[in-house]
Amino acid sequence: MNTPPSPPAAGRTDGSSVRIGALAPLTRPGWVEAGQHLLAGLELAVHAVNDAGGIGGRPLELVVRDTAADPQRAAAAVDELARMGVAALAGEYHSVVARAAAARADALGLPFLCSSAVLDGLTDQPTEWVARLAPAQSHGWQIYADFLLGAGHNRIAVAAQPSVYWASGTRILRDCLAAHGGAVIELDLGELDPAAVCDQLIENRATALLILAGHPEPAVSIVKSVRHDTRLAEILIGAPAGQPEFSEWAKLLGDDGTAIPFLRYLPERLSPLGARVETALRERLGEAPSFVAFEGYDTVTVLADVLRSHGADRARIAESWPRVAVEGTRGRIQFSRTPGISVWQWAWTPVQVVDRDPAAPDRFRIRHTG
Repeated sequence: MNTPPSPPAAGRTDGSSVRIGALAPLTRPGWVEAGQHLLAGLELAVHAVNDAGGIGGRPLELVVRDTAADPQRAAAAVDELARMGVAALAGEYHSVVARAAAARADALGLPFLCSSAVLDGLTDQPTEWVARLAPAQSHGWQIYADFLLGAGHNRIAVAAQPSVYWASGTRILRDCLAAHGGAVIELDLGELDPAAVCDQLIENRATALLILAGHPEPAVSIVKSVRHDTRLAEILIGAPAGQPEFSEWAKLLGDDGTAIPFLRYLPERLSPLGARVETALRERLGEAPSFVAFEGYDTVTVLADVLRSHGADRARIAESWPRVAVEGTRGRIQFSRTPGISVWQWAWTPVQVVDRDPAAPDRFRIRHTG
């Protein structure tokens, strides 16, 4: 591995703590609730590590930076954290933002364990410096396509905003459905308002609409329009990116937000560790934790194990990815090289398709597992 030059004290600060830089969207236009859950998981795991003696007797410290869903802001934060001497980077939710952070981390020789972003091409070229916990988009969204086909939907409309992430998701869905004689109809939200989306669904005879758009808007307005259009009473609404996972969705949509399947990265039953972490996260958040909170916890758990075994030297941390074998909240975490994926990948975390139960909107129903 080519190791870029690093500061003499890379991975150390004043000798009193081992620092990890954490990236999360904590202000708009970032998905703030996702960022809060991610941060809650990261912070809870740091407390657990320190309660168990830290890293060789030194406390683990989290240095948090808000990315606000801005790739340039994320790249600048990576530069700042590298100068501060953090041993590694953790976190980020938004795929396009994580991509910018991964590019800077790779250029600087700073290990980055990405928690939640799923874009397959997290870096342009294969890198030794970046590893990821979340499943690649091509894996998770193929499972979602399998769910759609199994439910009898092969003429799918996608209402999408311009984005590398949404375009990638559309391409995955189209390839999966085409292999089974299905079709994907693209509806451009740059040109269509919610009422026009409804008209296009009728015109194109779609049996399902997938919302590939930001939360809360325009996603919430589209759901309301479709739910209250009597012509579309039988249509399935889906949101593979996970918008219905968070409580804000239920607050804004009520019953309209139920029965909208999305991807969630949790097992059917949590391990004893996962159950204990779920209880602690619920106390910290004041609500049920999302899968994103578990991703945050697992990220720090992995990094702490690596730091204990290999120290805070950045090159040694990056070299350790293929030797990781850690029990996380959702299974045993190990990284490998996966075809088509440019980073070290956990293949794979459990994947579910779930929705909010119309009979009890705070309860989730498992519709499909991958």
